[in-house]
Amino acid sequence: MPTWLGGWEWIILAVIALAIFGGNRLANAGKNAGKAIREFKEETSSLKTADPPAVAAPGTPTVTEPEGVVHEGEIVPDPKDKGQQA
Repeated sequence: MPTWLGGWEWIILAVIALAIFGGNRLANAGKNAGKAIREFKEETSSLKTADPPAVAAPGTPTVTEPEGVVHEGEIVPDPKDKGQQA
């Protein structure tokens, strides 16, 4: 807080702000500021409590196979079969 603003200066500034903006607008501004601060605190606390993303061990390559890859010996149902059994 600046040292050049004492008690009377703050009161004069509050009266001027009240005269310029009106009580209703100042009350809404205070309510909106409080709501914004609350939302900011909630978001930052949720970031702190969120689990960190899973990371593979360094040097371990991640292998992803494209969809539809069939390995030797794997039984894959035929989409044209329609549930008929041999």
